[in-house]
Amino acid sequence: MLDSKAIFNIKTHEEFKSFALKVFKFQFENNRVYRSFCDLLNIHPSEVTCIKDIPFLPIQFFKSHVVISSKHHVEKTFISSGTTHTKTSKHYVTDLELYRQSFERTFERFYGNIKDYVILAVLPSYLEREGSSLIYMVDHLIKQSNQPESGFYLNNLSQLKDTLLALDARNTRVLLIGVSFALLDLAEHYPLSLKHVIIMETGGMKGRRKELIRNDLHKILKNGFGVNTIHSEYGMTELLSQAYSHGDGIFTCPPWMQVLVRDPEDALTIQKNGVVGGINVIDLANINSCAFIATQDLGRVFSNGTFEIIGRFDHADIRGCNLMVL
Repeated sequence: MLDSKAIFNIKTHEEFKSFALKVFKFQFENNRVYRSFCDLLNIHPSEVTCIKDIPFLPIQFFKSHVVISSKHHVEKTFISSGTTHTKTSKHYVTDLELYRQSFERTFERFYGNIKDYVILAVLPSYLEREGSSLIYMVDHLIKQSNQPESGFYLNNLSQLKDTLLALDARNTRVLLIGVSFALLDLAEHYPLSLKHVIIMETGGMKGRRKELIRNDLHKILKNGFGVNTIHSEYGMTELLSQAYSHGDGIFTCPPWMQVLVRDPEDALTIQKNGVVGGINVIDLANINSCAFIATQDLGRVFSNGTFEIIGRFDHADIRGCNLMVL
């Protein structure tokens, strides 16, 4: 049996590779959906000695199948946001403590002690979006910050503006985190010039506003908040880890997460660094579901392991990788 918490001890590429291959074997043997997918590709752990040869499960499977590798009780089901006309993804989590450790350790790695920040969220509150993994994470970080001003402000932008100005005047370290459309609303209604606030967008217009390319979005937000950089969070319902960008849309993963890029025309071929293709994610915190996911995002990976997201596939299906989705 694999020790899931051991992922947080990973320090080198070789340690990551070793653990990833063990997780692949474990999920091949314990995840019925993933095993069926591997069987259809005629890929067996005995033949896989390299990370690039591990099959990546199309992310749509989280909409059409129960993707789980554990026999333990499901503690929480995270559900993606969607309209009445779209199927939502469901991520069955059997170890919430693993998720909490993943996002707490990642935050501390990139930003330091959570207690040093006031967390202001322009996101739906926990009660409004109980099934959101992002809301769960931010709600937990707000409680961990233990600051009286920390909280959700989506429906009260005027109060949020006043709070931001008061905290900035006191030289308080603040993290303002929110979905793109809400940050744009705030920046347009209440232009500010902030000196001690980190602005972090989590993506998502959710049909509320016209989609913008990252550079245009960040330019508007930088002008609206008077800051030099916009930070970003890369995460999704189907992952229990996050990557963060400190600016320019270049993301860095924690040591137990890695991004690769696949050929858009041949889903089983991994591209060289710098070449644009489909984003594949290895998230070892997903040990109890599926750690190897082919997303619908397009991007590129750089030689130092950082990556950027350029857009999404035009169509819902990922070509060459939808053997069992229908």
